[in-house]
Amino acid sequence: MKKNISFLVLYCLFLTCTTAFAQVNRVEKGNLVIENIPDIPQDIMQRMQQYQNVRSASLQGWLPDGRGMIISTRFGETTQLHLVEAPGGARKQITFFEEPVNGASVNPVSTDFLFTRDIGGSEYYQIFHYDLASGKYRMLTDGASRNGFALWSNKGDRFSFYSTKRNKRDWDVYVANPNNPEQANSVLENTGTWIAVDWSPDDSKLLILKYVSATESYLHYLSLDSKKLTQVNPSEEKIAYGGQAWSKDGKGVYFTSDAGSEFKRLQYYDMASHEITMVTGGIQWDVSSFELADDGSRLAYITNEDGISKLHILDLQSKEEMQLPDLPVGQIYGLDFRPEGNQLGLVLNTPQTPGDVYVLDLGTSELVRWTYSEVGGLSTDNFVTPDLIHYETFDKVEGKPRMIPAFYFKPEDTDGLPAPVLISIHGGPEGQFRPFFRSTIQYHVNELGIAVLAPNVRGSSGYGKSYLKLDNGYKREDTVKDIGKLLDWIAARPELDENRVAVIGGSYGGYMVLAAMTHFNDRLRAGIDIVGISNFVTFLENTKAYRRDLRRVEYGDERDPDMRAFLNKISPNNNADKISKPMFIAQGANDPRVPASESEQMVHVIRKNGGQVWYMLAKDEGHGFRKKSNRDYYNHATVLFLQTFVLGEETTLR
Repeated sequence: MKKNISFLVLYCLFLTCTTAFAQVNRVEKGNLVIENIPDIPQDIMQRMQQYQNVRSASLQGWLPDGRGMIISTRFGETTQLHLVEAPGGARKQITFFEEPVNGASVNPVSTDFLFTRDIGGSEYYQIFHYDLASGKYRMLTDGASRNGFALWSNKGDRFSFYSTKRNKRDWDVYVANPNNPEQANSVLENTGTWIAVDWSPDDSKLLILKYVSATESYLHYLSLDSKKLTQVNPSEEKIAYGGQAWSKDGKGVYFTSDAGSEFKRLQYYDMASHEITMVTGGIQWDVSSFELADDGSRLAYITNEDGISKLHILDLQSKEEMQLPDLPVGQIYGLDFRPEGNQLGLVLNTPQTPGDVYVLDLGTSELVRWTYSEVGGLSTDNFVTPDLIHYETFDKVEGKPRMIPAFYFKPEDTDGLPAPVLISIHGGPEGQFRPFFRSTIQYHVNELGIAVLAPNVRGSSGYGKSYLKLDNGYKREDTVKDIGKLLDWIAARPELDENRVAVIGGSYGGYMVLAAMTHFNDRLRAGIDIVGISNFVTFLENTKAYRRDLRRVEYGDERDPDMRAFLNKISPNNNADKISKPMFIAQGANDPRVPASESEQMVHVIRKNGGQVWYMLAKDEGHGFRKKSNRDYYNHATVLFLQTFVLGEETTLR
């Protein structure tokens, strides 16, 4: 309660200060605080309605009794859990909450499951138990700490999870019985971020990952009887681990790691001999995920090949890969072998179609669609598939210009005129733009005639660990230089209008927007920053304690005087006097990652310098907008902002 009062007091002071040097038109609509954003024209709301009534579905798990699967999808304001019993069958909603449900862990032996949710985007996730037979649910965790990664044991009588309840900072590992959650047993207490990722087949051990950063983690197994923690694959090399799983006979562990390689390769570690067998040594791309069949006969894995997913299924006896049917070019995720059948569940998502659940029959190679997500009545044939391009940046690799990958969405009809451009910058910073279905991009391209460019600048994942490390510490602004070189690429393209370019991004991508606006103000029309970092020092001091050290590894430690000076020097709020173009800044009030103060101080300093800012604050959101009504308003305002400041006020919808 004190924190909420403090936030309101600070926010009121912020508003008082801003009105001293700039006229602020402030309106509250429900949970939204809106400043200087004009009324949304009716034609924008009407035309966007179809694009905003698009859904997708994700596979959460198979039910062990053969009844079907649990999926997540949205039919109202938030994403909830649904039961689907057959291909194309009706989606029977199971959970009905005002807050979104994050996912489910299905009991392997009965029809109950665990799920997590928070309140207002705070990310203080709580674990709930749901009995599908009775329709009753209850919260199992304390309601105050952050909890997650709930995993059932193979017998289905216990589950493991992490929690910060000891000190609100470190992630400890617990084991609990859902019938007696108050007696949860702390099996591992340590400093840092520790997550149980799999149970051994006999439920006597837990496979546990210690996460330090995107480039450093450590794999262990924990004996639940002795509490002895043993490192798997100990090495002096800093290794980044991806997925992990016990072999079904309990004699070894499958994992992905970048040990001795640029990419995360799938490997097998023999527990007795400590020998490692390479499973995917010949593939020079990351293995992004994998899944073992319950009988241990097959292993399915996905490679991330220049941002595109490719599915592989390996017969572990013959060591041969299965012949698979042609799958759409796009993204594949959510792998889950059906317990009682020769089938693999997965989600397919392409730039033209939202994610839906499919099932691959491993005997016949037939791919069967289980869910049919709506696209607002729009024809997906009209949606644009991006081109993968590579452009030269400022430095070289082995004497040749370094090439930056980017996805390029081109409008088909521009009346013969150069198209305006929106540069979309991903977050992370170790994220990667991949061509998932995004209805907003399709709207910008098809309805506004804007070309969208989504670069994977240095520091992005998916291109090797050397590329991933290129933006760490004092190299931070090299990523901004990559955006400058993209502006050069745009200027050289006759079909693009270099005089009408805007930037958009969220979280770290929001920092990149702000930094691009300070560096390239004269080459940009406007910027849209969602939950972005405006000052690295205040960000590191105010982000939640459980993630502060993780971010220091990436950005630098603000407690070091030299690094603090550098971070202050490059922070956008200390360079805001260079921004003279309009900005749209959007924020969730309960954001635990990038606190609302980051956006507010940027709004304050831009207005103090006489700049123009539209500001939106959602009081019931955190790191982004997960409730449909908030997201709809943000999308409406974004379109109006682009029409006003990039396309020109006279622009009408196509």
